[in-house]
Amino acid sequence: MDEEEFRERVVKLLRTISLKLGTLEDTLKTSMEMSRQTPKETKTPLDVDALLSLPDHLRKTAIAVSTRGSATAKEAANDTGRTRAAESDYLNQLVKMGYLSKKRKGRTVYFYA
Repeated sequence: MDEEEFRERVVKLLRTISLKLGTLEDTLKTSMEMSRQTPKETKTPLDVDALLSLPDHLRKTAIAVSTRGSATAKEAANDTGRTRAAESDYLNQLVKMGYLSKKRKGRTVYFYA
């Protein structure tokens, strides 16, 4: 292989690397944009299929909130018979999953479907 062929191979490899880096950069930008979305932008409907896909402990919490329309962790705990701390954890999991939203009024946090 002479020097000219070697240069051409190196240039070709550098172009390939550059294209792959560009694709990787685009993917990373898209991923970062998606991670910045608020739960409202990625909200998943709480329908029958969604409820059936949830584990029992989260399903019970989701049903308690959707039955009331909105609920605090304490209200959900009263409905499910579990502790307020456990319900608070489950409610926040459902918010992160996009099934519920939450809104603060003073010191009280309300969760709603």
